[in-house]
Amino acid sequence: MPIINFTNPLAILIALILFVLVLYLGKETKKSWIVGIMLFVFIGLLVGHTIEFATIANKSTEIYKGIVISATFDLIFVFLSFISYLWIDAIEAKERKKKSIDDSLNWFWNKV
Repeated sequence: MPIINFTNPLAILIALILFVLVLYLGKETKKSWIVGIMLFVFIGLLVGHTIEFATIANKSTEIYKGIVISATFDLIFVFLSFISYLWIDAIEAKERKKKSIDDSLNWFWNKV
């Protein structure tokens, strides 16, 4: 079975609650490194699920499906964490009045 089994709805709910809490903490403290750690945790989970998928010898359909679903949720959380990191980084840059190299979320907000 996967490292963290995202086929279980309770695991998804716990991951989502932790995601929102870390995002709230990063927004309130205006520190992008907090959300950056969350991003690397989800990337680590994705790497772990990929290694587990590649090295597993007995691939039954249940294990295959569990790892694929877990990796899919890892990718979703990586995407959300990356967008959150860019958002908190922009807030931190405005708070500290430091010049950002570029406005990374400008392309995103213009399309919405």
